[in-house]
Formats: sequence, C-alpha cells, structure tokens
Amino acid sequence: MTRTVRFSELGGPEVLRIVDEPPPVPGPGEVAVDVAAIGLNRAESMFRRGTYIEAARLPAGLGYECSGTVAALGEGVTRWSVGERVSVVPAFSMNDHGVYAERAVVPARALVPLPDATGWVDGAAVWMPFLVGYGGLVETGGLRAGDHVLVTAATSSVGLAAIAVANRVGAVPIATTRSSSKAEALRAAGAAHVVATGEEDLVARVLEITGGRGCEHVFDAVAGPGVADLARATAAGGVLTVHGLLSGEPTPFPAETLPDLWMRAYTLFAMTHDEQRLRRAGAFVGAGLRDGTFAPQVDRVFDGLDAVVEAHEYLESGTQVGKIVLRVGAAA
Repeated sequence: MTRTVRFSELGGPEVLRIVDEPPPVPGPGEVAVDVAAIGLNRAESMFRRGTYIEAARLPAGLGYECSGTVAALGEGVTRWSVGERVSVVPAFSMNDHGVYAERAVVPARALVPLPDATGWVDGAAVWMPFLVGYGGLVETGGLRAGDHVLVTAATSSVGLAAIAVANRVGAVPIATTRSSSKAEALRAAGAAHVVATGEEDLVARVLEITGGRGCEHVFDAVAGPGVADLARATAAGGVLTVHGLLSGEPTPFPAETLPDLWMRAYTLFAMTHDEQRLRRAGAFVGAGLRDGTFAPQVDRVFDGLDAVVEAHEYLESGTQVGKIVLRVGAAA
C-alpha cells in the first residue's frame, strides 16, 4: 500500500489525513515517481481552504512539486527510464494529480531531470519558485539589465527566486516585507534595497530609490487593493505583473490614477503546459543552478508524511523565509 495525503472537507491544516491506498499505476503519458521530498506551496493551502483559482473536487489530494526517482512508465513514455532522478514541476491540476504521497503519478511532461549533485530537498524546492520568477519577469515580462523591479512578499520562495533572477539579468531588485526584521535576510539574498511596508511609505521610498521614475517592473504576489500603491510606484510605461492572490481580496485596475502602465496576470501554467517555453525556462534555471547563481532557499524541513499538518500550520504562519520541504523517502 502507498501512504497518501487526502482531505474530504475544506478547512485548515487539521482536515488533512493520511490514507493507505493501492500503489498508483501510470496511464498513457504518465510516470509513477517514488517521492523523496515535497516542496510546499501557498497554492496548496489555498486549494485546501477553497480559496484557490480552482475548486477542489472532494475527496482531494494535494501537491505540485517534489523530487524522487522514476518507479514506472505509462504507455508511450520514452524520454524517461525507471530509476532516474527527477523533479516534478506544476504542470497539472491538483484535481487530477498530487504529490503528497509515498508514490505519485504525474504527467511525463511535468518531469525535469535532477542532477546527481542536487540533493532531494533542494530538488523539491528549486523549480517552482525559479520557473515563476523566470516566466513572469524574463520570458513574458521582458526584464532587462538596469531595470528596477519591485518584488512583493519577497521572503516567500518565489520572492527570493525573483530577486535572484533579477540579479542574474543585471536588474536592480527592490524587496518588500512588512517588517524590517527580515530586511537583513533579504539583503543577504541579493536585494539591492528593502522597503518595510509596515514602517515606511512604499511609494515615497520607491520613488526615492529610483530617482523619481518608479520601477520598470513590479512583481506582485499579493494583489487586492494594494495594487493602487504599486501602480503609483511603477514607472511610466512599466509592467505590473500580478502572479499571486495572497490578499484574498478583489483586485481592481487602478484607473482613477490613469497610470501609464501595463497591468497583467501571470500563471505558471502558461509555461509548464507549453513544452517549448518550459524547455527555455529549464535551460535558464539549469544554467543558474550549474554556475551557482541560483540556489533554493530552504527555511525548514519536516520529516515524514505524518508531519504534514504541522508543516501546513507553519506554511500559514507567514514566518518563514524561503521554502518549506516535507521529507518523505528514506533516501532523502
């Protein structure tokens, strides 16, 4: 039997249960992966609570991101071999697949190779944040050397990855956080400037940093009414990209200020469902991993599926700086 995390009702971390199920068998175009480590994402918390962009079909599983070894191949899968080390990236609906399990079945297109030098924990922590950062800022955002980019929720795994992506292309990352208590950690992660939004005026500080121009790019994970201030901190003709909905509130277009900017939404699925775009992203992120420019920021590791409730409680605490990983397999 395979231990798998499920939930039969919407709610807090306490609704998560571990059940024993027959080992899953991959269908055509699918691969079974023996899971070594799972990377936790805020999207999974929102899916469990019923506030995600997609409603859960109960009973439901969870999980977009993990590392492990290929255990079995479905019909038509020729690229991968049993025993290969891989990472799973978000390229599917959690209503169809989930990786919170000892063995998971996912589409073959959701796999990327995991280098031998990269450990299981890092392999579960690196891809989703850097794919979002690359896709939203470089692939579709057109970030260039010398641009200023404002990164909100910067202590999240995606925020830290966005800072690293900005530095790699020669841009100037400005990180936001509620309190200055996390400022030093953000500077150590590569932020050129840090704005503590609970203590400083965001717009005034950004205009000061940029010599009155504002940022050519804003990369926002929060959304909601705060986009009005973000628009005022955006340079004329700049791009305000919303890639998350952490506020849980409606997000208006700030038309009352008649801003000269592009406001757009970005979802990782636009890339992971497109083989060519995912290939380009994999090459960009892989190059950063090989030369040491990119490294996953892991805040805390929990051991065993039995720790999933505690791990989700920590995920929702908002105190972490970087990725939370749940270690599963003995090899991890």
